[in-house]
Order: sequence, then C-alpha cells, then structure tokens
Amino acid sequence: MMLAGEASGERHGAELIEALRREYPQLEFEIFGSGGVAMRQAGADVLVDVRELGIFGMVETATALGKIYRTFRHLRRAAIDRRPDAVIMIDWPEFNLRLARPLKRAGLRIIYYISPQIWAWRRYRVRTIRRTVDRLIVILPFEVDFYRQFGLTVDFVGHPLLDVVRATKDRRAFCHDHGLDAARPIISLLPGSRRSELKHIFPVMVEALLRLPPSNAQFVVPLAPTIPRSWAERLQAEVMGRWASMADGEDPNGRSPAATLTFVEQDTHNALAHSILAVVASGTATLEAALLETPMIIVYRSSSLNWFLVRPLLHVDTFGMVNLVAGRKIVPELIQYDLTPDRLARTMLAFIDDEPKRQAVKEELRQLKRRLGPGQAARRAARLIVETIGCQLDSPKPAS
Repeated sequence: MMLAGEASGERHGAELIEALRREYPQLEFEIFGSGGVAMRQAGADVLVDVRELGIFGMVETATALGKIYRTFRHLRRAAIDRRPDAVIMIDWPEFNLRLARPLKRAGLRIIYYISPQIWAWRRYRVRTIRRTVDRLIVILPFEVDFYRQFGLTVDFVGHPLLDVVRATKDRRAFCHDHGLDAARPIISLLPGSRRSELKHIFPVMVEALLRLPPSNAQFVVPLAPTIPRSWAERLQAEVMGRWASMADGEDPNGRSPAATLTFVEQDTHNALAHSILAVVASGTATLEAALLETPMIIVYRSSSLNWFLVRPLLHVDTFGMVNLVAGRKIVPELIQYDLTPDRLARTMLAFIDDEPKRQAVKEELRQLKRRLGPGQAARRAARLIVETIGCQLDSPKPAS
C-alpha cells in the first residue's frame, strides 16, 4: 500500500513504483492506496485521488473533516482487507500518522518514505513515529542524526528531485510553446500546490506585479497539477477588477504585467530553468528552483487564525527548505504578515535590477545542490523497502 496526499508526494510515489519494478523484475507488485495521475500511470490502483485532498492548515482541515474522515475509513478498510506486505507512507504527516496507529494495531508493517519534518515543527509527533513506524527513509542529510537520537531505524537515500529536476527544452523551444519572447527575461510565480495556498498567496503576487514599474520582463505562472487553471484565472481577474475600480479604470503603470500573465501547465521545470527570478511558495518547489539554480524569493501566507494556531508549534527561525538545508538564509523569505504586495514588489525589484546579486545566489544554490546527497533516491529506497519486507531474492543490479 502506498499513501501520498499531495502533488509532490504522488510524483515521488510514482518514481518509487517504477524503481521497485525496475530493480526487481522477478517480483510482481500489486500497489494500491492514495495518489494521482502519475501513480495511476505507474500502475497503482488509486483508491483516493490527491486532487481531493489538497488541504492545509487547521482551519481548512476543520471545514473538511467529513471528507477527511471518509477518506480515512476507506483507506483503513482497504489496508485491513487486502493486508499488504508493507504500507509505504509518503510525507503527508497530518493524515498518515493518524492512519498509522490503527494499521500498526492490525499488524501491518509501516515504512515512512520522505519522513515528517518534525525537526521543524510539532516535535511531539516523534512519539507516534516511534510506536508505529518500522523504518524511516529520509531525503535530507541532517535528518539521520535527528531521528537516530530517538532510537529510530533511519536511512538517508538522497533527495529524489536530483533525478527528475532538469530542463528538457532550450529557451527558444520553451518560449515558442507558450507564446513568449525568447529575447526578453522571464520571471516565474509559483503560488503553491494546494487550493488554500493559491487563495492566500496568488492574489498577493498579482498585486505585487501591479506595483512594479514598467519593464521588459515576462511573467509566467507554472501551475501544479492539483490546481485547476480556472481557479488561478478567477483569482487574477478578481485582483485586476479591484485594482481597476480603485484606479477609476486606469492602470497608472500603463499595461500591467499582472494583466498579461502566462499560465503554464505541465512545464514547471522548463519555466524555472529559463527564469531570471522565481517567487515560490515555501515547499518542494523551492528545492526544484534551487536544483535549476534559479534565484528565488520564498513566500508563504495562510489565514490569520491558522497562523495563530500553528506559529507556536514551529521550532525554526527560517521557513524555506532551501535555507534550512543551507543552514542559513541564502534567499529572502516573506512569510505571513511580511508577505505584502509592497514588500514583495520591492524584493523583486532588488533582484531584477541587480545581476551580480542574482549570480551570487546562483553560486550558493550550486553549493546547496551538492549537499543533497547522491542521485537515484527512488532506487535506494526500493532496495530498503524490499529488504524490510524480507523477500528472499538474488542481489539487485549494482548501482551505476
């Protein structure tokens, strides 16, 4: 059984399925659980689609309790009825750690791949992990020492993004595909993979563009597969409507870049690779930008009530994964009340107008990439999973 609850997790799940089958062709794997298009294409029986579970924050979760509870019961019953050799949980700790308890009581073996970030917040959850998880497979180098201090079996396999994040088109081809001018600079806006993130972050991005002076830059919005384009377009239209109303129908900047956003689907890596700057919601996408050596501004915002409830549980002074892995702030962060249209616009201008600054950040990102470990994370994780299950097999193919 494989359990992923958001876009990045289900991509890693699909890579893991492919690695299991590639490494152990003598085994026949039956895989079921929660995921999305990528896991379904990899051959999983997807019982729950991640697009229905893009929920974040205590307030948003409270309003969706009925849906969450039905999902919980459905997956618990499927696990108990089908009794898999292992339950592989991928990130998604708010749901997975709750489901781990009844599945462990039912005698199922639990492996956690891409472990909960309890080193950053809600450290008390380590008690649940110690009681329920048989093996942790982590993707950040400092997580090994953190979890081992609690007596957990933990293995570091490197970050799976190292194997998949790369440009597949040159600049001219990318611009041709999306109606962009290859001679003009590109700036990418990534507002997150959950609908709640889009609601709180994307309007601030659009308003920030309205405050920028005229420039030669083109602005693109690479959308996560969990975000319908219609949602983003509606939010953009609402912001533009409010702005036009305040300005009596006139845009003081002339033709605003916010009015000519280019939405990009299924092409995020190429968008980032060919951007001089990215504004990225805190999460996996910040590491994708880092691996492509794209200077970035990390942003995040949720509802005021959710922030009030969550902030006391955080144990870190910096929030972006890029800065956490680096051990210091190498890219700027605008989090919650610091994320305003004026501040974001000023921070963007500081990058747009300063080529040496962008080059210095690119060098920092090259160094960070080396800290993320070896490639072939899914391949290493597949071997650990089969080893944990205890199958008697010939040795797998040697790593290249």
